[in-house]
Amino acid sequence: MANKITELFNIKYPIIQAGMIWASGWRLASAASNAGALGLIGAGSMYPDVLREHIQKCKKATDKPFGVNVPMLYPNIEEIMNIIVEEGVKIVFTSAGNPKTWTTWLKDRGITVVHVVSSVKFALKAQEAGVDAVVAEGFEAGGHNGREETTTLTLIPMVKEQLRVPLIAAGGIATGATMLAVMILGADAVQVGSRFVASEEASSHQAFKNVVVDAKEGDTQLTLKELAPVRLIKNKFYDELQELYKKGASVEALKTHLGRARAKRGMFEGDLEDGELEIGQIAGLIHNIKPAAQIVTDMISEFNKAQQHANQPFF
Repeated sequence: MANKITELFNIKYPIIQAGMIWASGWRLASAASNAGALGLIGAGSMYPDVLREHIQKCKKATDKPFGVNVPMLYPNIEEIMNIIVEEGVKIVFTSAGNPKTWTTWLKDRGITVVHVVSSVKFALKAQEAGVDAVVAEGFEAGGHNGREETTTLTLIPMVKEQLRVPLIAAGGIATGATMLAVMILGADAVQVGSRFVASEEASSHQAFKNVVVDAKEGDTQLTLKELAPVRLIKNKFYDELQELYKKGASVEALKTHLGRARAKRGMFEGDLEDGELEIGQIAGLIHNIKPAAQIVTDMISEFNKAQQHANQPFF
C-alpha cells in the first residue's frame, strides 16, 4: 500500500495510531509500529522524564519508525522538544498551538513534522509553516476538538481541494470501510484514536476501555466549548456540567468545576462517575478489546473487502 504517507514515514500501511493522553504509552506505540502502522507516544499526559522513559522503552520494543505527539499548549514544551531530539525521535506530530512555533526548529534537526488541524484555514497555516503533512480532524473525534464543528466527511475534501502536502484524515475512523471512504475523499492516510483506546496495549484503565466498548450512538457529546471543546462520554461529571450551563455558569465557574487532572481520573484511574471520559463518536462501532496488531490487520482486511465492494456497480 505504498503512497505519499507510507513513503514519508517508511511504514507498511497508511495508518497512524493517534497519540492520545493517558492511552498512548510505549506499549501501544511499539505494538502499532510493529504491526506496520505508525505508532505515536502521547506526550500530553507525560512529565518530561516520563516521556524520556517511554521513548527509550519504545526504541527497545521496536525497530520500526514511531513518533511522539506533542500538544503545544502544555507546560515544559521546550524540555519535551529537547528530549525528543536527544533521544533521536524522527517523527513529531504537533497539535493545539501555532505550527510556526516549532516546525522550523524541529525540521532543522532532521525531524519530520505533522500538525493536527480542524479547519481548512489552519491546514493552510500549517502548510505555510513548512510541515511535511497535515492531519485534518473532524469533530466526531474524541478528546479536545475544533471549535468549527466541521465533520470529517466535509472537512477532508475541503482541505484536499487547497492543500499541497500529504493529508491524513482523523475523526470517526475505526474500520477499513471508513478508512477507504476518507481516502476516496482525498486523504493519503488515516489517524485512528478511539479504536486503539480499546486495545490490550493502551495504557488507559480497563474500566474506561469497557465503557468505550459498551458505548452506543449518542453516548458522547462535545462540551466545554468556552474553555477547550472536548468530546466525552456522558456520565455524572457531564450531567453536572449541564446543570451549570442551565444556571448560566460563568467561564470561571466551569473552570473551577473542571478542576485539575479530570481526564487522568477518568481515563487512567478508572473513575467512571467523576472523571472525564474522552472518546469519539465512533465508539458506537467498537465492540471489543483487541491487540493493536489485530486492529491493524483487521482494518487492512476490511479495507480490501470494502475496496472490492466499491468496485461493484451500485446502480
